Amino acid sequence: MRIDVFSIFPGIVDAFCAESLLGKARQSGLLDLRTHDLRDHTHDVHRTVDDTVFGGGAGMLMRPEPIFDAVESVQPPRPLILVGPGGDRFDQSIARHLASLDGFSLLCGRYEGVDHRVREHLVDAEVSIGDVVLSGGEVAACLIIESVVRLVPGAMGNAESPLTESFGVTGLLEEPQYTRPAEFRGWSVPDVVRSGDHSLIARWRLAQALHRTIRVRPDLIEARGGLSAAEKRLLEEFAPVSYPASFAQGGSAAPDQ
Repeated sequence: MRIDVFSIFPGIVDAFCAESLLGKARQSGLLDLRTHDLRDHTHDVHRTVDDTVFGGGAGMLMRPEPIFDAVESVQPPRPLILVGPGGDRFDQSIARHLASLDGFSLLCGRYEGVDHRVREHLVDAEVSIGDVVLSGGEVAACLIIESVVRLVPGAMGNAESPLTESFGVTGLLEEPQYTRPAEFRGWSVPDVVRSGDHSLIARWRLAQALHRTIRVRPDLIEARGGLSAAEKRLLEEFAPVSYPASFAQGGSAAPDQ
């Protein structure tokens, strides 16, 4: 997969994508990441990429010329996606779609954003990682790249991992998971996951995923069309494990000690 990134700080993206799973994907040839410095496509001694906003207003805006020149010079894989707060909310379904492609490109904004002609006449889409404000799109681009590349066949050591994670094929949040030691500070791993009964464990895991999703992200349940009769029976069969207080519910207390 080829991914091109256009930025005035390409080193941020390049350094992030040199580590861990992404670094291995690049070394193996699974990921062909190409970063491009927009300043290389300016034509003045100061390598200017921004200017004041017509009509007044705070901050500076990225000029269209370096962006158009960079993209037209490189001819990157499409779609070309602008990373910005005004785009469609990035989620796992978009990640899966991008992972199915041979490649795509990301444009990272800075300052107060980009000249609107970039949106109108150059990019194919705009995506946002959430209702937060960042100084630029580089961190968001790293998030998008990692979430997509880990879905590409061969990127992860265990091919089943992307299927069982949160927002996977079930559309639910991931269930609680445990490892050794079975006893830690008086807290025990649930007996069911140490029972060796794989059918029972599978049912318990689904029940816990349902409990967690209902508590934290009920909108995901609604998106699935609600609970089936079998899922309702599972919820009755298995009580939920405990969780920290939820910000969504106005809680900020520490988890039970």
